[in-house]
Amino acid sequence: MKIVWIITLLTLSLYAKTQTIVFGAGCFWGVEKYFDNLEGVHKATAGYAGGDFENPTYKEVLKHRDNYAVKNHAEVVEVLYDDNNISTKALIKHFWELHDPTQGNRQGNDRGNNYRSALYYTTDAQKNIALQTKKTYQKLLTKEGYGEITTEIAPLKKFYPAESYHQDYLKKNPLGYCPNHATGVKFGKENVTNNTISPLGGKEIVVIDAPFCPYCERFKKNVTDHYRGNIPLRTAHEERLKGFTIKTKIAGTPTILFIEDGKEMHSYTGYMDEKAFYKAVGLFKLGKSSEAYRVAFHAKTDAPFCKKYDQFKHTGDGVFIDKISGDILFDTKDRFNSGSGWLSFFKAVDGATISKDDNSLGMHRTEIIAKKSGAHLGHVFNDAPGGRKRFCINASVLEFVPRDKINK
Repeated sequence: MKIVWIITLLTLSLYAKTQTIVFGAGCFWGVEKYFDNLEGVHKATAGYAGGDFENPTYKEVLKHRDNYAVKNHAEVVEVLYDDNNISTKALIKHFWELHDPTQGNRQGNDRGNNYRSALYYTTDAQKNIALQTKKTYQKLLTKEGYGEITTEIAPLKKFYPAESYHQDYLKKNPLGYCPNHATGVKFGKENVTNNTISPLGGKEIVVIDAPFCPYCERFKKNVTDHYRGNIPLRTAHEERLKGFTIKTKIAGTPTILFIEDGKEMHSYTGYMDEKAFYKAVGLFKLGKSSEAYRVAFHAKTDAPFCKKYDQFKHTGDGVFIDKISGDILFDTKDRFNSGSGWLSFFKAVDGATISKDDNSLGMHRTEIIAKKSGAHLGHVFNDAPGGRKRFCINASVLEFVPRDKINK
């Protein structure tokens, strides 16, 4: 009994310091994920609030989203927080910056009164801070060309938790809908103007991400952090793009946009693993009908003594890189003239390639593949001088970099 009593006292002590506030900022999946990741927040729960009818269900809320005869509930998130670790003011500032509070009964492409911007307070202090920060944020928004804030600020009557499948939705469904509706306007000195990105001209890749999007974080960690290709790659929130012609509806993140001269050529929404990403990069850079693309992704073979081979056979000191990923694959120090009509090397750079059995064309061979991009490079044979290996490599999938230009 004593242990139980101690645990109870500790629990009461913990929650004695907590406060509750409810935010509506569009689809509650991403909002819940956002607040759940803030230090000082004990728990964020998706639910409904602000309507006139009791015990709302998701189906009922959607049914009434265009019905103004009854006041509908908003999709909201109840935030239980410790104001010793995160102040009420800081929390409410996060709310303003998380979404566009000027859009009335919608957020982005999510239209209906259930997606309205709303703040339901439980204390007078929360109310005062909400009104004060609204006034400040309105000035910042007006300066950047936005309209009047439409956020409903009212006392919380009752919060109704959403159905269980809505709770921690993006943890359970990391490819789920995770839009970013932020304006980019920040409290303090940051604003939209000094955070925008414009087209660079030529080919570029733009990755659209969102705060606390788990697959954005995974894509960055597993793919873009290791990208070395020579097509520029930038990551930004959707609202930072200025001057681009985008045809894709940004309905989830990450969205990878392949841009040429400011215009979208291709796009992909959702997490891409490394192989899928580099295949898309290869299509964008090389073109589907090019010899290099057919070699890289359909395991075709350059013609012997091809034009690219002639360009590369007498290069000076340097390295050959993967045309798609930019990784160094072969070194001229390991090159030799086999007389075969294909580039030949005694070995590949350590860790840059992988080998695979190839039983095509009625032969048993060992295929050489670029480890990062998955591009087919050629084959390896045991017929080099001195009984060494001969890496027989297609020139069309390589680029040459002089030694003094490496990593510059």
